[in-house]
Amino acid sequence: MAKVIGIDLGTSNSVCAVMQGSKPQIISNSEGSTITPSVVAYTKKGNLLIGQSAKRQSVVNPENTFYSVKRFIGRKSSELTEELRAVSYKISQETDIIKIACPLLEKDFTAEEISAQILRKLANDASKYLGEKIKKAVITVPAYFNDSQRRATEDAGRIAGLEVLRIVNEPTAASLSYGLEKKEIEETILVFDLGGGTLDVSILEVGEGVIEVLSTCGDPQLGGDDYDAVIVQNLSGGFYKKNNIDLTKKSNAVQRLTEAAEKAKIELSSLKQTAIYLPFIAIIKGVSKHIDMVLTRARFEKLCSRLIKRCKNPIRKAVKYAKLTVSQIDETVLVGGSTRIPVVQELVKKLVKKKPNKSLNPDEVVALGAAIQAGVLSGEVHSMVLIDRTPLSLGIETYGGIMAKIVPKGTVIPVRKSERFSTATDDQPSVDIHILQGERKLARDNKSLGIFSLEIEPAKKGVAQIEIFFDIDASGILSVTAKDNITNKERSMTISGASTLSEEDIERMIRDADRNAAADKEKLKQIKMKNNISEYCDEIRKKLNTLELKPRFTTESKKKIESGINDLKGAINNEDYSAMKKFRINLEKLLKSVESVVSNISNVIDVEIIDVDV
Repeated sequence: MAKVIGIDLGTSNSVCAVMQGSKPQIISNSEGSTITPSVVAYTKKGNLLIGQSAKRQSVVNPENTFYSVKRFIGRKSSELTEELRAVSYKISQETDIIKIACPLLEKDFTAEEISAQILRKLANDASKYLGEKIKKAVITVPAYFNDSQRRATEDAGRIAGLEVLRIVNEPTAASLSYGLEKKEIEETILVFDLGGGTLDVSILEVGEGVIEVLSTCGDPQLGGDDYDAVIVQNLSGGFYKKNNIDLTKKSNAVQRLTEAAEKAKIELSSLKQTAIYLPFIAIIKGVSKHIDMVLTRARFEKLCSRLIKRCKNPIRKAVKYAKLTVSQIDETVLVGGSTRIPVVQELVKKLVKKKPNKSLNPDEVVALGAAIQAGVLSGEVHSMVLIDRTPLSLGIETYGGIMAKIVPKGTVIPVRKSERFSTATDDQPSVDIHILQGERKLARDNKSLGIFSLEIEPAKKGVAQIEIFFDIDASGILSVTAKDNITNKERSMTISGASTLSEEDIERMIRDADRNAAADKEKLKQIKMKNNISEYCDEIRKKLNTLELKPRFTTESKKKIESGINDLKGAINNEDYSAMKKFRINLEKLLKSVESVVSNISNVIDVEIIDVDV
């Protein structure tokens, strides 16, 4: 069976892994790194950059460089907070569908499209690494992701040309990578996952090849980006007090501040203090202004005190929902790069009263676990059962705007559940099924996943019997069916309202991605052709030095060869690929003729030229 890869699509960084024999192995990207920054950019020439190359140029191209996009996937514009809008690129607010503006291309992208670019790169790099085309993947998401976000992640995979076999919760994947399920004695573990954009806390029971999720809790708007933002606010606030200039209004300044903040946060995980120096951050009345300060770990922890406190409730609630006490937790596992922050580690240790397990790289554990689950689905891994649960309750809106729960929070999945309902007024010709997700009593306070209508036989109120079926698959994705038990009419809905994209949008994006992939491949061929011909020109110039020593070599021949080289160089500068081919052929013919005359030996320079059909 073809290889199935596991992908940790992260807010800040993404990682890919695969089963090699009996062990999962991280796949290095084309740059030779195991971690790919979740950054996408478009340059002035319209070239697409992904990963480290996109991140490197972000300061000079902030409005066309897109990062932390995972925080927007499956979300609506009305759900965004001011903190989430604090990015260097523009988010369209014309509709409730989040659109990310790319000024250079004069085009808007959805979060799914940007995420698909990252997934496509990971899959392409994996294909080169494994020597076979990768078409299938398991992708991880935060355990607290709702149905909208899970479906949007699956859509991103489809746009990238991948068949997403399963969506797996990140804490569950992490427990797999630690091999905890292989223990002969069952243990209860707490997985604390603080990534770039979200916090998840899960309690799992593992052992003897079985992993069962007992509870999940979290904060979908708390992650490493928020710790960076605190430093940015401190830097920009201090600058404003001194100079009365708001740096957060300047996109390139925001990008520089964000990069400096991330660097400082990372350094403070191992150092007591770090220097932050940003020269020429602004010009005021012709005078350059700089930021030059020292940030101590103590000051950083004080600035982040509100964020640290927000980490407490998810831990306490997860233990409570699992119907356990802290003393019953056998082991604590840290996941996500932001768990390297010392004060975060101390908080977890204090609340759980266990020293966290830090034996694996927190940036890689989720991808390794995803690879193991991919191995299970492809048949490479045997004797393992994964029992997951719904992170939030699911139900429908009933008369009076009340949410009636059909699938309670914490239900083991996959699952099929149903409830019967009746009409609220006489002679209703149809009923609207409004699907909700959340824990609040009133429908308006919960997440709306979609609405569809079912035509029914008109009757007195209370007579009609409408049965609602909720089906949740192993990836936690929902389908709903409504049936009129009198007429047997029914209508099903795989929640289209949960995703920000229609099926037509997805198909269009898949076609666009395929076209762009072909264009990128052609561009790469052209670049290789330019490089090879440029090297060829250099070789010819060296050859001229040798030919000039030959008695029969004339000044006229030299001028013709130099003219041919100049023609080639001109074609390279103009990116005229047809002319490159033509001038190369002419120069090769001239060289054969000249060498034949000066040495009576056919001695053609052997330089590989990659031919490109233009």
